[in-house]
Amino acid sequence: MAADRTERPLLLRTAGLLDRVNGLLGPVVAWLALVMVLVTFLVVVLRYAFDAGSIALQESVTYMHATLFMLGIAYTLQQDGHVRVDIFYQRFSRRGRAWVDLLGTLVLLVPICLFVLASSWGYVAESWSVHEASREAGGLPYVYLLKTLQIVMPVLVLIQGLVWMLRNGLFLAGVEAALPAASVELAEHEGPRGGGHA
Repeated sequence: MAADRTERPLLLRTAGLLDRVNGLLGPVVAWLALVMVLVTFLVVVLRYAFDAGSIALQESVTYMHATLFMLGIAYTLQQDGHVRVDIFYQRFSRRGRAWVDLLGTLVLLVPICLFVLASSWGYVAESWSVHEASREAGGLPYVYLLKTLQIVMPVLVLIQGLVWMLRNGLFLAGVEAALPAASVELAEHEGPRGGGHA
């Protein structure tokens, strides 16, 4: 019993530490949206006002766009911001939702992330082996770094998936404090019967 009491807080602290990875990275990456707008504006001004262009600037927008989405996916998952079809989920109790989140992570999220990771590894490794650069003259020489996002993305999502498994598993084991914050807010907002989830 004593071991069980010390083990649960340890797992909860582990979930909290892992949660910080995407919790810190997400808001930082979000600033790329503003930078993209400014750089795109600059590209347009250079082209139409000064009849000048920059392939590197244009490609940087692609890099930022890819980074924003690939590194923001796990943060969006952390915030429960992905689209879900709430036909049954919205009517479930807290425990029911915890089971859905736990099993959904184990059966769907983890296998898909592992598949993306495995199928991208060779592709990314080949790009790194030649330090792949842009095919356009004056383009950015960091295509291999851009392709590395295909490895980083599933790793970050797997980290968040592990957090969800730990939190929902602990909640199902009786640790109320382990319930993901988004689930708590949703449950409190909807009341005991549940309600719509846009």
